[in-house]
Amino acid sequence: MVKQTRVSNANMMTFPEKLGRFSWGLFVPMCMVLTISIMVLYSAGGGNWRPFALSQLMKIILAFGVFFFAAFTNIKTWIKSAYLIYAIALIMIVLVTFVGHTGMGAQRWLNLGVIHIQPSELIKIALVLALARYFAWFNSVELGQFKNYLAPGLMLLVPFGLIVAQPDLGTALSLGMITVGMFYIVGANKKWFIIAAVLGLMAAPAIWFGGLHDYQRGRIITLFNPNSDLQGAGYQINQAKIAFGSGGMLGQGYMKGSQSQRAFLPEKQTDFIFTMLGEELGFIGAFGLLAIYTWIVVLLFWAAKKCRNRFGQLICFGFMLNFFVYYFINISMVLGLLPTVGVPLPLMSFGGSSLLSLMFGFGLCQNAYIHKDQQLSAKGS
Repeated sequence: MVKQTRVSNANMMTFPEKLGRFSWGLFVPMCMVLTISIMVLYSAGGGNWRPFALSQLMKIILAFGVFFFAAFTNIKTWIKSAYLIYAIALIMIVLVTFVGHTGMGAQRWLNLGVIHIQPSELIKIALVLALARYFAWFNSVELGQFKNYLAPGLMLLVPFGLIVAQPDLGTALSLGMITVGMFYIVGANKKWFIIAAVLGLMAAPAIWFGGLHDYQRGRIITLFNPNSDLQGAGYQINQAKIAFGSGGMLGQGYMKGSQSQRAFLPEKQTDFIFTMLGEELGFIGAFGLLAIYTWIVVLLFWAAKKCRNRFGQLICFGFMLNFFVYYFINISMVLGLLPTVGVPLPLMSFGGSSLLSLMFGFGLCQNAYIHKDQQLSAKGS
């Protein structure tokens, strides 16, 4: 039976009270990454604010508006609108199929006139929000029943199929990892994960021959044999390895990267921005960014543990998974540990859709932390 949520009648906090509960510890590392992003994008533009740094700065200012709105809106609003937000994001993905803008060989963007939106980025946080609402008020018995995972499974499969068709295998993979992680967190029976893994292995041949494009198969082959097509499928990852390796311990110097400044490094402002950072600032700079990312993940985990209500816990845990999957896939990709897929580096890569989605997610986690002591309840109908 579908649950109808009724939020407790706890007194609404005033803005000063919310500000007093604001997690500055989580806010600071987020701002640190955004600052590093502008610095690297300035370098990517050859020491100019255009075409990347100034544009991204404008997007960051807009994203902060989204962040603060998400953080200081009453948590009851997000509970009530969780499914609506998911539905809107899903409708946008459907629209991409019919009227989407094509770029870099994939139909992933909606042209809204002023800006281009990539709905597949927005669905990541929308799915976390919807799953948090769905699972927040199930008891231990209900969480052990397979039927209660059919609806959230459908929440994944519909956008997953549409995103694979765009094609955007990286985002689809991210969605799958986030959902599986959410299922594990809420306490799904572990045997279901084993069954799903076995079914996935059985389906692998069909996916390989019938579900992947030639260039996607080429990227996977290149992962195991990097020298098989250095001018084709292996070009990006080969140039990335050269650039990252040339950075050494301390780097070649800010705005002095030989590969990136001479345009040998492809997509240096987006998917391969971590490689540019490593080339110019070396292992120390790359490790510093990874340390900040790890700090953020630890803080999100801590915020989740502090929440006394299940909805807030699941929001923080779900976004923690989302954030980790972002940078795990991107960094593994540029280092040649995973096939090349279109997953941006969180808060770093040039672009607006990922940034807005992430800042909205950070705002929701701040909201959950602000309301961490508030008891939320639901009554089944």
